[in-house]
Amino acid sequence: MTLKVGLLVGREWSFPPAFIEEVNRRKAGVTAEYVKLGGTRMDEPNPYAVIVDRISHEVPYYRSYLKNAALQGVAVVNNPFMWTADDKFFEASLATKLGVASPKTIALPNKDYVPGIIHNESLRNLVYPLDWEGILDYIGLPCVLKDAHGGGWRDVYICYTKEDVWRAYDESGLLTMILQEFIEWDHYVRCMCLGQKEVLPMKYSPGERKYYIEHAHLSPELGQRIVEDALKLNRALGYDMNTAEFAVRDGVPYAIDFMNPAPDMDVNSLTPFYFDWVVKHMADMVIDLAQNPRPQLTELKWAGLF
Repeated sequence: MTLKVGLLVGREWSFPPAFIEEVNRRKAGVTAEYVKLGGTRMDEPNPYAVIVDRISHEVPYYRSYLKNAALQGVAVVNNPFMWTADDKFFEASLATKLGVASPKTIALPNKDYVPGIIHNESLRNLVYPLDWEGILDYIGLPCVLKDAHGGGWRDVYICYTKEDVWRAYDESGLLTMILQEFIEWDHYVRCMCLGQKEVLPMKYSPGERKYYIEHAHLSPELGQRIVEDALKLNRALGYDMNTAEFAVRDGVPYAIDFMNPAPDMDVNSLTPFYFDWVVKHMADMVIDLAQNPRPQLTELKWAGLF
């Protein structure tokens, strides 16, 4: 019997066809195709052994479908129930809990709230005004103010003074922001992490949003530490598809951002060399998951992850 892999995608143009072609080319008893949906009945059988999710964070119906698919025994990459962990304050706390170096981080109350929130009634648990002196004494300057639930470097502010922090915070509106120690790095690394066992550390420039193909950009010791830290973080989260970023300062890799469960896989971003690696290893992973099912529902017991 042929096993099926389904792909849920958005506006991507390079990764989806290359991935589908790679899986089907291998003739391993596993075929890949785009998922087609037109309404989902509860408890209906699902035709896929594996579904790769690249877009449900932007399409709520897809998330509902994927949770139902997981209940039917489908291996969903990434587990749709684990997306609740996608929070940069939890991210920093988790790294610290696991012994991975991470910048000092504080979660801040929102600047603004939705209509219906009456400040002197609905927000009685909040201290006002905030102790900005204490907060900045802990974090230090410069620092980074960013959306706790954002991505793609949106709503990220590098602040050099207290006034910079106030100005950016006042513009944050309904977003929940975190304030984070700024790591002035000597070297920056973005790792593509697949299947909780494959890690590709790539030299990356956040300012240019560009990868550099330099295979010897890390010493053996630093490279091993980054790979081990990336695996530790991904296994704790249960992510099979992710990128983990490390800012290296004085030989120490600080985990900056490692909750990217639908990472950029475009050929123009990754470069053709790294794109080919991603396509082939994604195919390896989904074929293995289809042929060797992993009971994903057991991962829902959070305590076991940590």
